[in-house]
Amino acid sequence: MKRLERNPFNLLLLLLISLPFSACKKEELNEMPEPAEEMLFDVEIGDSEIPYIQVTTNGVEIQNEPKIPAKLKIFVDKEEVQSATIGIEYRGSTSFRLSDKKSFGVETWDLQGNDVDVSFFGFPAEEDWILNGHVVNLEEGYIFDRTLMYHYFGYQVYQNMGRYGSRSKFVELEVNGKYQGVYVFMEKLKRDGERIDIASLRPSDEDAAAITGGYILKIDKTAGGDVAAGQPLEYFENNWADDARYTLENSFRSQYDINGDVLSFDPYGPPYHPEQYLETYFLYEYPKAEEITPAQKTYIQDYIHQFETALLTDDFSTETRTYPDFIDLSSFVDYFIINELCRNVDGYRLSTYISKDRGGKLKMGPIWDLNIGYDSGDRVPVNDWVINYNQFVDRDPWMMPFWWPRLLEDPIFREAVKQRWTDLRGGVLSSEELLGLVNQTAGYLQDNGAINRNYEKWNIGSPVDYEGAVQNLRSFLERRTEWMDQTIASF
Repeated sequence: MKRLERNPFNLLLLLLISLPFSACKKEELNEMPEPAEEMLFDVEIGDSEIPYIQVTTNGVEIQNEPKIPAKLKIFVDKEEVQSATIGIEYRGSTSFRLSDKKSFGVETWDLQGNDVDVSFFGFPAEEDWILNGHVVNLEEGYIFDRTLMYHYFGYQVYQNMGRYGSRSKFVELEVNGKYQGVYVFMEKLKRDGERIDIASLRPSDEDAAAITGGYILKIDKTAGGDVAAGQPLEYFENNWADDARYTLENSFRSQYDINGDVLSFDPYGPPYHPEQYLETYFLYEYPKAEEITPAQKTYIQDYIHQFETALLTDDFSTETRTYPDFIDLSSFVDYFIINELCRNVDGYRLSTYISKDRGGKLKMGPIWDLNIGYDSGDRVPVNDWVINYNQFVDRDPWMMPFWWPRLLEDPIFREAVKQRWTDLRGGVLSSEELLGLVNQTAGYLQDNGAINRNYEKWNIGSPVDYEGAVQNLRSFLERRTEWMDQTIASF
């Protein structure tokens, strides 16, 4: 092959030919974008310290019942710290219908779909958990609990009082790649040595000693996925009648009405019948309605009836009392204090747990479901007792049972409340402690950017004044404790 001769003309020709190609190549390189960092989450969380949970269901739609298999991953500082196989379903009755931001029930499973105990966030290992959202209705533009802390605050205060309250942790949640906002990851209330600590009660436990416990009863609505298992998801958007489907199988009725008078009409009427407001039903929570035996039902029904009769017939003008033979009085005192402090207008008459251990007495609690309490619980004035609910609300399907107004008539119960309140106000229920918990919680959510992210997701058409909502909570607690101080001092 003949070599290209080196002369000035040839060198100049090569240079001119190569210039356009070199220029194009350099220009193309300059215009190429830097490779984008892959987004780990649906939203950018910056340096947030709040745990971030991702749930994926592999395209399967979540139902109210049954739970579907899914994968749960927990990230802290954008690093995956834990993963688990779970079953997940929607939870809640009224809240499910009202809220666009749904809550979820979670079970931890092994690879074969069997329940398995798992610890999250250092909580005792168990299989049943809740991802609790806050009610947001986009169409009508309202939110329950704009502070996002009503549940967390109440459970934490109850724990500080020395009682079991659901252990809770703020998280941010993403489901199938879509950000869902701030949630509270919490323990489901159930019989467990680290939750509601009562003896196991098996169907064979029917001898005189064993049949005494343990039991968990609820005063509550009947709705939930278990009530209408197998129904399509749309069914649960408007199944209001299921809230009041009390049956011989799932519950028993008090023999007394809300005024303490003997009921003269048959139990288990249709939902929302005209006299439902007079009734109080006790749901079988543990053992479950399908597992509790007829003998065990008879035992716990008789026990409740004996307590109620004693409470109604004791002469409070004397020193003699028989109703304390049936109840753990201190648990009733603490349950009264926490519900009244939080102005929990759903308390006592809904979402109310009562337990009885083997050989033990009835205990109230734990506290549950505080999303329309505090400064939002205005069905009852800030300067009155929640137990006087029936004086302010007429014929609600779920009214205040007679227990609590009757208890407050008793000088011995009032004195117990007074002593306990005085002790608590000098410590964990001091204004400094209560307001400090509010400030600490609000600061944690704000400083980590979670409030902004949550309300960008759940935009009701007008800005949410978070600072104002927190200040309203602080102001309420100051007014409420001041009124309780003055009123209880007069007991």
